[in-house]
Amino acid sequence: MKRKRFLLAALAVLAAHPGRAIAPKEGGSKNVAVLLFPGVQIIDYTGPWEVLGHASVNGQPAFRIYSVAETTSPIETAMGMTVIPSFSFARAPRPDVLVIPGGNVDGSLEKEAVIRWIQESARTAQVVLSVCNGAFFLARAGLLDGLEATTFAGMIDDLQAAAPKTKVVRDRRFVDNGKIVTAAGLSSGIDGALHVIEKLYGKGTAQVAAVGMEYDWRPDSGYARASLADRHLAPAYETIRGYSRSVVRHEGTRDGWETAWRIESSATPAAVLERLDAAFEGRPGWTPQGRAGTGSAPESRWMLRDPDGRTWIETTRVEPATAGKDCRVTVTLARVSTG
Repeated sequence: MKRKRFLLAALAVLAAHPGRAIAPKEGGSKNVAVLLFPGVQIIDYTGPWEVLGHASVNGQPAFRIYSVAETTSPIETAMGMTVIPSFSFARAPRPDVLVIPGGNVDGSLEKEAVIRWIQESARTAQVVLSVCNGAFFLARAGLLDGLEATTFAGMIDDLQAAAPKTKVVRDRRFVDNGKIVTAAGLSSGIDGALHVIEKLYGKGTAQVAAVGMEYDWRPDSGYARASLADRHLAPAYETIRGYSRSVVRHEGTRDGWETAWRIESSATPAAVLERLDAAFEGRPGWTPQGRAGTGSAPESRWMLRDPDGRTWIETTRVEPATAGKDCRVTVTLARVSTG
């Protein structure tokens, strides 16, 4: 009899919502609507989906998760995955949790139907979680005004421009304003979703979900991609993109960074260094500190005073690798200790 009632309820859901059915809510489970749109980033929506799907309370799923889009037509994601949304905006169940992923958001940001659905769904949801540049949907919907927020590392400044009434931060993996939670880029959505579980069901429930996923959850780790030191090395990176190259090393922390490449160039190491130095000239905060090294492996130094008043020393070294064919470029950046 219990199974019959379950099947009848599932059929009722299918009749009310053409497309794929979802199981009826069990006990205290909460509805989770995951927005989909053409070009959505795969990990941005599947990461939180996987996390929330691992949460259980009293042996029952904590969440009933479904995808929602403007229509139920197949959608091609970033990187070519094809997915069929469970519901259209018009027929989607009302969510308790709303997940807004990022990706190629430009076209969808201009759609009134998308923004209106986000606004209406957020109005009654308990929690709204954006991932990566999904934060731009919340900004367009007016949901970030007066709040703190974060986004993908490369779009921090863009979000500040799009949401001038928002305090945009770069040193946190996610930002919790109460109802509105914004996660930084890509895998940060996993941490954001675990935080949502903790908010709604407690830390233990989130920890069990993380362990079940074999995920090393460190909510206090302090790792935030946008705060790493390589953000200051854009002049060098922009110049290196002009060469055919391979990356030898790319690693660092908030206080220092080193990237090394092997580049294809018939130019001398001195000529390559001249081109790299030219990239720093005239940039705000950068001042030259002179040359060093040998003639075959020249080196230059620059000092940066960043907008936060911190001082950095950048060193670029160019060494021949195979005479007349390629060379190795190493760029290091270290924050000067203030004692």
